[in-house]
Amino acid sequence: MQLQIGDTFSTSREVTDDLVRRFAELSGDFNPIHLDEEFAAKTRFGRRIAHGMLTGAFISAVLGQEFAERKIVYLSQTMRFTAPVFIGDTVTVTSVISHIREDKGIVTLETTARNQQGETLVTGESKVMILE
Repeated sequence: MQLQIGDTFSTSREVTDDLVRRFAELSGDFNPIHLDEEFAAKTRFGRRIAHGMLTGAFISAVLGQEFAERKIVYLSQTMRFTAPVFIGDTVTVTSVISHIREDKGIVTLETTARNQQGETLVTGESKVMILE
């Protein structure tokens, strides 16, 4: 499969209470904004929000799925968090190839995460090296 600028990869995932709690265990991030309904109700969000890096993991999953036929190394990821991810949201991550450096096998992708209403949650850029 030949990669081209404009190739688009996407996946969706529901953010559940269990997923957020397992991510807290895995990451060691037990911030009450993620885990404590009473605490979160008093914040500007009015309810619990998911860890920002959980969305980052969803971006990694898109790359892992779509590049499964190739061996890749994740070189970098930028993320700008523009809206919170709430428990119960379905997050769709889309990555679009924006640049290919053929001589080094480096692929740059623009990444966006949106919720079920189409609201942008995260924007950023990923770079991977193809090891083929």
